[in-house]
Amino acid sequence: MQKAIYSDEYKAVINKLKEARIESGLSQEQAAKKLGKPQSFVSKVELCERRLDVAELILFSRLYNKPIKFFFNEH
Repeated sequence: MQKAIYSDEYKAVINKLKEARIESGLSQEQAAKKLGKPQSFVSKVELCERRLDVAELILFSRLYNKPIKFFFNEH
């Protein structure tokens, strides 16, 4: 059995990231272009094939017009 690389909490953040992109009405390609990145960057982040760092999350937050706390579960 393969051990999961990412925690459930990290996956929840990524799910919210994808949700924010869809709510913004942007395709992966459109979001990537606005970020100055290739489409594969957005795809790999959303598929958990590439780790997202805090600085990149801030860029996504600004692009999707969402506060940072949108991406985190509040308990």
